[in-house]
Amino acid sequence: MTEVPIRAGAGWTVQRVSAPAGELHAREIPDDPEPTAWFLDATRPAVVLGSSQPAGDVDGHAVGERGVDLVSRRSGGGAVLVVPGGCTWLDLIIPSGHPLWLDDVGRAMHWVGEVWCSALAELGVAASVHRGAMRRTEWSSQVCFAGLGAGEVLDQRRRKIVGVSQRRTRDAARFQTVAYHSDPADLVELLALEHGAERRLRSELAERTASVPVQPAGLAAALERHLPIL
Repeated sequence: MTEVPIRAGAGWTVQRVSAPAGELHAREIPDDPEPTAWFLDATRPAVVLGSSQPAGDVDGHAVGERGVDLVSRRSGGGAVLVVPGGCTWLDLIIPSGHPLWLDDVGRAMHWVGEVWCSALAELGVAASVHRGAMRRTEWSSQVCFAGLGAGEVLDQRRRKIVGVSQRRTRDAARFQTVAYHSDPADLVELLALEHGAERRLRSELAERTASVPVQPAGLAAALERHLPIL
């Protein structure tokens, strides 16, 4: 695992961390947490399952043949495909009792989506935060981007462009966020789907999701600039 401090100040510790996705998800929140932003770079492709998602949702032969890791995260939701250079992955840690901490699990993610919207607006991409109830679909338990939750980000055509999940402990919340620079439907070929389901899922993702039309380096820099001033 490679850790590179980017900035410490203005209330945030900011780091870029590179490692296989399994190690990034297993990364522990410090014992004495403070507001922290981790820009995470997976060094190998991986399908990341939600905390309660069965491994049987994934085609074991397909991931093995393509050299894709299969890992689980501790936050909920459906699967996400992580490919080096193919996504921007940002985790934000907030200690309990901090002004950004909210006991309401749904509303607690709104500010996270606003950070993304502000960064995207700087880069010329109009976006909005979903503040309503969870929207489930036929596929949302299997695929993160097939559903829509509080704090997640939509483009002007109401397509999901940023996924958000969270893991909460007594001491802190870890918000895990990701946006694709490649096609979100690339995940489909790695899933264990019944005959005919792949085409229907691809069609739904094409209608409901999109990649972000900006370069990863520029997006990461904009996200750092738009972290809340603490």
